Amino acid sequence: MIVLGIETSCDETAVAVVDDRALPQIRADLVHSQLAEHRPYGGVVPEIAARAHLDHLDALIGRALADAKITVADLDGIAAATGPGLIGGLIVGSMAAKGIAWAAQKPFVAVNHLEAHALAARLAGNIDFPYLVLLVSGGHTELLVCAGIGRYRQLGKSRDDAAGEAFDKTAKLLGLDYPGGPALERAARDGDPQRFALPRPMLGRAGCDFSFSGLKTAVRQVALDMDARAGPLGPQDVADLAAAIEMAICDCLIDRTANALALFRRDYPAGTALVAAGGVAANLRLRARLAQLAESTGIAFVAPPPTLCTDNAAMIAWAGLERLRLGLSDGLDARVHPRWPLVAGAAG
Repeated sequence: MIVLGIETSCDETAVAVVDDRALPQIRADLVHSQLAEHRPYGGVVPEIAARAHLDHLDALIGRALADAKITVADLDGIAAATGPGLIGGLIVGSMAAKGIAWAAQKPFVAVNHLEAHALAARLAGNIDFPYLVLLVSGGHTELLVCAGIGRYRQLGKSRDDAAGEAFDKTAKLLGLDYPGGPALERAARDGDPQRFALPRPMLGRAGCDFSFSGLKTAVRQVALDMDARAGPLGPQDVADLAAAIEMAICDCLIDRTANALALFRRDYPAGTALVAAGGVAANLRLRARLAQLAESTGIAFVAPPPTLCTDNAAMIAWAGLERLRLGLSDGLDARVHPRWPLVAGAAG
């Protein structure tokens, strides 16, 4: 199958073409970053994001088809992220996909952005169900068992902020560049993570849930206290605090994932791997520690390339392809869902 995917759930306008006729293959993968549009505001402005999607999406679709050396007639389906995300962007992407599907008489697939993240490892390499996923991004932090397409079990989730939000908001407190997560990771490379004592919410407790709001508050208090005593934070202060933040977040993620792995190994003895997914999964310190954790429990660790961790259309196209292989598609009246939990009854 050959599937076109469209991703417009937040601040990346992305289009891709994937093909599974031999091995899984990405034939085109284009992303227009909106960093320049949002940097002056220190975060994503939904109206600006939606208008930027409108400005760039048509040209990206044309370029993706050209890069893949195909026409719309060669497609077996069109997939678009229809949630969760910013409603304006979701409408732009889904309506474009529906228009192509209607005009070409091709199946349309409404893709859950979280499912696409969870399945991205199957595009990147040969991995069988079931597997455990740590899905960690700017808006979501969850531990999920992927037992099959549409068959997911949530073992844990954040009770408040997502890990990616904790990275971004603390980076802003430190005066780092936007986007905050990658900027904080860069700053942490030159820092001493032991200099500042930061809390590790939920660490050592039973279960697999997360909490990051207390960590964010603690960083703010440390920064204010230092400013009151010695003036604005210097470059080494920022580096040390960034390293402490990164270490604290990784400690929490590893502790909760270890609990989930124990449950996964007990309930799914045929389980194949621990998978990292979502934008925060691009963090090198986190990847290294997850690999160590997986090795210590005798299970494989799989992390897609960083380009498949951050928002991209290849994962949307792949999730659509996986569904189409099972005969699953959606009507052109499919709605967008700003909140769309992957597991029924779970918080969004």
